[in-house]
Amino acid sequence: MTLLDPAPRPEDVPGAFPSPFDALGPHALARQAAGSLLATLREGVIAPGLSSHILEGPDGGKMFGVLVVRQRDGRLGVLRAFSAMLAGRWDVPGFVPPLFDREARARVEPVAETTVKALLARAEAWSTSEALLRLRTDDDARQAREATEREALRQRHEERRRQRHARRAEVLAATDLTEAPRAEALHALDQESRGDKAEKRRWDAAQDETRRDLAPRRAKAERRLRALDRLRRIVSRGFMKQLHDTYAITNARGETRPLRALYAGAEPPSGAGDCAGAKLLAHAFAHGLQPVALAEFWWGTPPASGGRIQGAFYPACRDKCGPLLPFMLEGLEVSAPRLFVPPPAPTPDLAIVFEDAWLVIIDKPCGLLSVPGRDASLMDSVLTRLRARHPHATGPLLVHRLDLDTSGLLVAALDARTHSALQRQFLHREVDKRYVALIDGAVREESGTITLPLRVDLNDRPRQIVDPVHGKPAVTEWRVLHREAGCTRVALHPRTGRTHQLRVHAAHPLGLGAPIVGDPLYGHADRRLFLHAEALSFVHPATGQRVSFTRAAPF
Repeated sequence: MTLLDPAPRPEDVPGAFPSPFDALGPHALARQAAGSLLATLREGVIAPGLSSHILEGPDGGKMFGVLVVRQRDGRLGVLRAFSAMLAGRWDVPGFVPPLFDREARARVEPVAETTVKALLARAEAWSTSEALLRLRTDDDARQAREATEREALRQRHEERRRQRHARRAEVLAATDLTEAPRAEALHALDQESRGDKAEKRRWDAAQDETRRDLAPRRAKAERRLRALDRLRRIVSRGFMKQLHDTYAITNARGETRPLRALYAGAEPPSGAGDCAGAKLLAHAFAHGLQPVALAEFWWGTPPASGGRIQGAFYPACRDKCGPLLPFMLEGLEVSAPRLFVPPPAPTPDLAIVFEDAWLVIIDKPCGLLSVPGRDASLMDSVLTRLRARHPHATGPLLVHRLDLDTSGLLVAALDARTHSALQRQFLHREVDKRYVALIDGAVREESGTITLPLRVDLNDRPRQIVDPVHGKPAVTEWRVLHREAGCTRVALHPRTGRTHQLRVHAAHPLGLGAPIVGDPLYGHADRRLFLHAEALSFVHPATGQRVSFTRAAPF
């Protein structure tokens, strides 16, 4: 522990422990306490002999945490922690130790590691074995050959069928044929058709014979590989239960429970109990220190899914810490997580860019919701103001939305028919949209296209993450407009309309590589989010003419 020097003023110390799940960020005292650790990380140091550059590699960065604590004599100090392991080590000088029972873990971990590695080696050996590879190669070749022959046979029979159809028409149309020759000619054509069907049956039987020889042997080999993988997972889960049982969780009252008892009958997720916040609280309780304020931040390369920016603070994770921290904090007075309250709307009126009998174009200011929120304090919005302005309008009015922090052009339809027509244009990507944004860093290229699929982070809504497997396609075209000290002004053309698409595509390392200035979710908060919808172009549903609207960014 490091004492806070100088000691903070009493009015700067929170009376109750701020909730670790507060989405609006940690208490100012915790932010201040994190400053020393952030400074050493910026200098390239984690601990003596351990460089922070290890967090810039392909394995990515790490979550760090600081906990302001009060000693029995009333003095305030700071504890430091990192999530899970750091450089393959649980123990690093200057950081609190892990939470598990070392002796119990030492009895389980070596056996678990040896056993699981052996099972992995068995599965790897079989997956690369000559026998399995030969079966796969032979069966793949059989399937390819079968597909080629099937298509050739189909085309041959189709050509014969067309020829028979033409000949049958000729026979039926011939006026010089008597009934018997005509019947004989038609019978011959029917025999040819039956011959083709017989040829197809013989070919199918031959393929079945080949399949019976090869496909079952491959299926058996593949089942063996799946069985080995299933065995490894079963054994791994068994060892994971044993490892989880090495964690005994103590709360502020001094009560202790097994880790697995805190997850309502479900198995704890991997890494439960190893987050920085849990380590810090456990160390404080074990040494008679009273927790005062907690802050956790990311340092290093963002994870592959994005959603983390170096130096940014984040609330405790929901999947691992959601069931854990509330128990640990029992016995402390804890503040409720602060609710989001939008700032006062910048103007009581809507800025109307264009209006006719069918639609309205609004220049939405930053800080005004597009639609009302669920809470009574979140009723003011573009939609509620539009309904007051057009009480006789029908349909949903707004055709699309902008985030609270995004300013710019919005389209509203005054009747359901116009709304449907405009929505079809958005759905079929017939609406041209252009945004302008100020990027918090130097963008490497001059233009490009970002194709990173997105989905919601189920453990940290409304944050979106990149997920190549389960994400929905998201496409953004961009080009640099201007470069200035430390920032890049870019034009963004979203070709899809995913939630937070432009913000994630900007911040992700495989996107622009830097967040939009003022982005509180994917970057660092500022006086506003520097993102503005500056241009819209679409076909007017009533006139059939293409219309375009532009409003320059107010930054």
